[in-house]
Amino acid sequence: MSASKHKHKGRHRHPVNEKNLLVATFLNTVIAVVEFAGGILSGSLALYSDALHNLSDAFATFIAYMATLIGKREANPKLTFGYKRIEILAALINAVILIVISAFLLREAWQRWNHPEPINSMIMLVVAMIGLLANVYALIILKRDAGKSINVKAAYVHLIGDSLSSVVVIIGGVLISLFKIYWIDPLITLFISLYIIRSGYIILKESVNILMQSAPDHLDLTALKNQVERIPEVLNIHHMHAWMLTDREIHLEAHVELNSDLALSQVKTIQRDIELLLKKNYRVHHVTLQFEYLTNHAPSLIHLKTE
Repeated sequence: MSASKHKHKGRHRHPVNEKNLLVATFLNTVIAVVEFAGGILSGSLALYSDALHNLSDAFATFIAYMATLIGKREANPKLTFGYKRIEILAALINAVILIVISAFLLREAWQRWNHPEPINSMIMLVVAMIGLLANVYALIILKRDAGKSINVKAAYVHLIGDSLSSVVVIIGGVLISLFKIYWIDPLITLFISLYIIRSGYIILKESVNILMQSAPDHLDLTALKNQVERIPEVLNIHHMHAWMLTDREIHLEAHVELNSDLALSQVKTIQRDIELLLKKNYRVHHVTLQFEYLTNHAPSLIHLKTE
């Protein structure tokens, strides 16, 4: 007998302001273009790397915008889970692009370190300050929505990192202006590129885990099994499969063997207890359970370590 799935209703209680996401996307795109131009005019590789960071932020906020729109679409007979994983695919592509371009910037930084070039520190400073102000404004307009959606929160965190990298570029511009130490530019590029690679790797790892239907890191299936089997009517729970449909939606299916042959109304109560336990203790909102009695399964199926 299959249990009905819980529906997560919180998604519609606090709608995200889509206009703010578009404004943030536009701001970061403009900043990226200005910083690329500033990098060409000033000769600063650090501005190039900061422009890349802003471009990634523009992509992240645009993903958040599209996910907000697409997430409203209902599932259909062809796409029974809906369109939610488009966001994960886009994040995967974003992460790969970030890592590849950052690796290219690291190569350029190494060449610039060995052969320093003169840099127009004034252009570098002005462009970096413009970028910082625009990023701070984008942070202000997204702050309220960051608490409503983990997708928007990810874009918000991107913007915080980019604001910090703009501050580093400004500091570098001041040092170049005062002391003419041009090697500071590839050094800043190194730090920003490593930061972007780290961020890209985290996004890449999370995206791949979701697409591979891995169980979320916080979900301890052994502890979950032990808790469910403490319910008096439950003999064992087995054939468990847990996966993430998106970065915030966890699904779990399992077979539950009962101690006795119960009426359907009694099984319904046990089902409710298990679903409440999974939702409260393990943040699982979508549960499918198959109840059984006297199945005589082999121990290898029942014990979690051999699943």
